[in-house]
Amino acid sequence: MDKTKSGGLTAFRRFMNNDNVVGYVFSFPFIFGFICFSLIPIVMSLNYSFTDYSLGTKTANYIGFANFIELFHDEVFGKSILKTLQYVFISVPLKLIFALLVAFLLTRNSRMVTLYRSLYYVPSLVGGSVAVALVWKQLFARKGLFNTILTDMGLERINWFGDEALAIYPLMLMAIWQFGSSMIIFAAGLKEIPETYYEAAEIDGANGVQRFFSITLPCLSPIILYNLVMQTISAFMTFTQAFIITGGGPNNGTLLYALNVYNQAFKYNKMGYACAMSWIMLVVMSIITVVIFKTSKFWVFNETGED
Repeated sequence: MDKTKSGGLTAFRRFMNNDNVVGYVFSFPFIFGFICFSLIPIVMSLNYSFTDYSLGTKTANYIGFANFIELFHDEVFGKSILKTLQYVFISVPLKLIFALLVAFLLTRNSRMVTLYRSLYYVPSLVGGSVAVALVWKQLFARKGLFNTILTDMGLERINWFGDEALAIYPLMLMAIWQFGSSMIIFAAGLKEIPETYYEAAEIDGANGVQRFFSITLPCLSPIILYNLVMQTISAFMTFTQAFIITGGGPNNGTLLYALNVYNQAFKYNKMGYACAMSWIMLVVMSIITVVIFKTSKFWVFNETGED
């Protein structure tokens, strides 16, 4: 009996000393969370997209591709896609430009550079919160700060949230204001560029602008690619700003896609329809991401010279 226990204990110790087992133990929380909170909901969403499922009902009838067919006859769906694409294609490039500009300035030698980086990063931590969205709403109100500045300059007030064409731009400005995370990544990338590149270019007579476009941008291109992909995906999922500030109005002028999905699921109680919308957006985001990666070989610099 003792030999059996001793043999079992030895086998258990060998099992626990296996590097693979240790890896499985430490990765288990992530694997468990991914399966329970990501994989299973994804599969359920795909299943519900082919049904007329509504919240509160125990059964769901399979209706095939009816939800997907209805989407392409839904004017609100089409408008939400166009507004989301407009939001993404304008806000993301501007955010990255400002992030790179600020990162470039904050990589200069300064005793206060750490404080400055922290201050610029704060909006990224709180920018998506409900409280900040409410503050942003007041800034662009009829009697808000921006209209007060316009009237002090002798200009007319602008009805930012009452004009269908203009209402989306305050939301874009809020997204651009949240450039802190991209700025930190750009700053780290700028620190990794060898100084010898700039010294050689300076000896050859290159000025600051030439050094920026011939050295800085090419060396930062892999980081630009990363930030571009991550910020594009994040912009497609924007919800809080539109929900809190405008509610999708006026006349669905700020009805971003994520807000439309929310409305269909929880406001109109059409969960199956909302799931179908989510999968359409997944396809759209995947296509855009693939296009970005496929075109990156033309503008991403690789020191090894390989694509």
